[in-house]
Amino acid sequence: MGREDQIEEREVLDSIFPDEITDISPSEFRIRITLDIEDDEPENPQPTMVLTVRYPDDYPDKAPNLDLSALEDGGGEKHPLFNVAEDKTALLATLDPVIEENMGMAMVFTLVTTLKEEAEQLVARRRADIAAAHQEVLLAAEREENKKFHGTMVSRETFLQWRDGFMREMEEERMREEEERAAEMKKARIKDPAKMSGRQLWESGLAKGEEIEEGEDDAAAPIDEMEKLKVAAS
Repeated sequence: MGREDQIEEREVLDSIFPDEITDISPSEFRIRITLDIEDDEPENPQPTMVLTVRYPDDYPDKAPNLDLSALEDGGGEKHPLFNVAEDKTALLATLDPVIEENMGMAMVFTLVTTLKEEAEQLVARRRADIAAAHQEVLLAAEREENKKFHGTMVSRETFLQWRDGFMREMEEERMREEEERAAEMKKARIKDPAKMSGRQLWESGLAKGEEIEEGEDDAAAPIDEMEKLKVAAS
């Protein structure tokens, strides 16, 4: 165990990751890990991270020292759903149980595989959360639109309030119409009294005036007749 196991594992890793592994020292190396993500936006780059592994003297009986970082050259544009600096602590924490289960055995390949899967699932969860939030916005907008067709729920209180308001409006409308009719009748009497009905003449007072004039004529007739008789007798 120890150094011989480390050399053997390192040779195996070379055959698995020929283009992704880079030596730093005899006991330390880096492995570039590129995630496989189905992205709706083809212009988004596939997220990439670098796992740095350093063997302690008694590895694999002791856990390796691990670090996670982005590519030194920046690796192009960052993926909108993945950030190595922000996700580093959470991703490395997922490796703790794997290290415990594999203590005493070569484990770097298993650690790389687990790390890749966890990062891909992290991105998938974030995409699902964004899709769910977008769907909720659409549903909320649909519910608001549907309110226009369902109207307001009617209760006994709201019905009574509506009825009282309706009755007040009807009474106000009736009074307004009566006032308008009265105003029209008044205008008609002033403009053309001859066209008024007998009842209208009586109510307006015009009929009474005519009766007085007729009464005066009737009273004058007997006086004229008396004057004629006096002339004849003389």
